[in-house]
Amino acid sequence: MLDPILHTTRKVSLWLTWLGGTLIVLSAFLVTLEVFLRKVFNISLGGADEISGYAFGVATTLALSYALFERAHIRVDALLGTFPKALRPLINLFGLIMLIGFALVIVIMVWGMVGDTLENGSRSITPMRVPLAIPQIPWLIGWIFFVFSGVLIGLVAIQRYLRGDEPGVQELIGVKSLDEQIQDETV
Repeated sequence: MLDPILHTTRKVSLWLTWLGGTLIVLSAFLVTLEVFLRKVFNISLGGADEISGYAFGVATTLALSYALFERAHIRVDALLGTFPKALRPLINLFGLIMLIGFALVIVIMVWGMVGDTLENGSRSITPMRVPLAIPQIPWLIGWIFFVFSGVLIGLVAIQRYLRGDEPGVQELIGVKSLDEQIQDETV
């Protein structure tokens, strides 16, 4: 029931990651151009550092959900192997709930910040005077999509667990095995 939505969400997360990567590459070109113009012609475009900072923040949140699908978020799993195999899916689910709960707190805080920014017409305190809503709204969208993806992954993991599909749960929220990590490197 939820698997088609999960598949579509994973595809959207990949596209958002590509968008974020494009922002990073474009900001790298902008900074390179800025440095070149300063060194060669002693002129500055101004704001390259500010724009690249916004791009980095937005790109990071746009990629969070894809990292979740790829099980690429850093986790401390030193003790996981000491627990009985039957408990591991529940421990992994607990870890996912904690991660998404933390991200939800961030979404709530950022939502309030964006609301204040829009209400007050806040701008950056740089010569560019960028309306702060411009970078904050896509940043918020990245966080919201991350929470949505995490909740969806959690629901599918629970669904698989209740069906007795423990390999499916492992594939979705478990720690990647060494073989999976090596396979990812060779693909």
